[in-house]
Amino acid sequence: MFFRLLPWEYAVRNLFRRPLRSTLTFAGLTTVIVLVFVVVGFIRGLERSLAVSGDPRTAIVFSVGMGENLEYSSIPMRTSDLVAASVEGIQKRHGQRYVSPELYLGTQISVMPRDAPSLGLVRGVTPSALLVRRRIQIEHGDWPRSGEVMVGRLAATKLGVPATAVRVGRELSFEGRTWRISGVFSAAGSAFESEAWCRLDELQQAMKRQDLSIVALTLAPGAHFADLDLFCKGRNDLELQALREPDYYASLQRDYGPVRMLAWLVVLLVSGSGVFAGLNTMYGAVIGRIPELSTLQTIGFARRAIVVSLIQEGLLLTAGASLLAALLALMFMNDVSVRFTMGAFALRIDGTSVLIGCGVGFLLGLLGTIPPAIRALRMPVVNGLKAI
Repeated sequence: MFFRLLPWEYAVRNLFRRPLRSTLTFAGLTTVIVLVFVVVGFIRGLERSLAVSGDPRTAIVFSVGMGENLEYSSIPMRTSDLVAASVEGIQKRHGQRYVSPELYLGTQISVMPRDAPSLGLVRGVTPSALLVRRRIQIEHGDWPRSGEVMVGRLAATKLGVPATAVRVGRELSFEGRTWRISGVFSAAGSAFESEAWCRLDELQQAMKRQDLSIVALTLAPGAHFADLDLFCKGRNDLELQALREPDYYASLQRDYGPVRMLAWLVVLLVSGSGVFAGLNTMYGAVIGRIPELSTLQTIGFARRAIVVSLIQEGLLLTAGASLLAALLALMFMNDVSVRFTMGAFALRIDGTSVLIGCGVGFLLGLLGTIPPAIRALRMPVVNGLKAI
């Protein structure tokens, strides 16, 4: 059945009739939605970091039974030569096969002259790593020479130090040696950006090890991963297994599933607290306007029309709060790096994050307005006109 709505500008004017209440409500809603953006940005950043870390053409060979713990893998040094000589379909250019022997570990790293060490990630590599790790780009400085190390752009976050502490020319200390920083690299937001890279032979000497953690290789277009897998299963003496790099990082995403579920739970709790805060605020705002609402009914406006007007007020507030929160998130939180067990990654405020954050704001405005509006309009008109 048709009913007459209140003018749209009526809801707008009401927001400015009580500037203090509207400002406090607006600030509270903005704070809630910003917190939602932080948690959603964390989830999106973690997922993106793991998603871009795996190259579809890259495979890794490591010890059987290591699962996702590559830092505990130990395979013979000759594995890289055996793989290069025995497996068909490896990418090759000018006689150089795309095979990268690597030693990967987590160790205590001190930023000189700072004494307190922090847990960092170190990867011993050869120049062939640049062939296999195609996303690596040296942004500042040079490839590490003897006694030098190259750090990812998020290594400072992983170590818990300012970015200036790991710039080119500074020094790191790990595995009983001091290393000069020769360069800073990026890797398109992948997990490699939280690592420090040095020469493989020097890291082996420092650790008194002659083995490897993994062998990474690039398959040529049209090559079959099954050939590499068959080689690993056929060398029982080496106890090897092979895995596509995207599959490895997909398994990490599954392992971090409980973390993501906990983060989504935080989003729900924060949103729920925002709804209850909105309910409390709107109850106070609506109950204080009972004579006004009763007067509107007296002059002929249906209760449904008044409820729609109150919802308009709530949605106007939350729409403005959502836009401000999105702007703050994009300006101050997007690409902010955070530490995590896997290393470090950057918060990601993308289209999905904005959609979720603004959607939560819309629900706050809707769910926070309807209950108090219905509660106030249930009162008889005569009693409402007498209310103080």
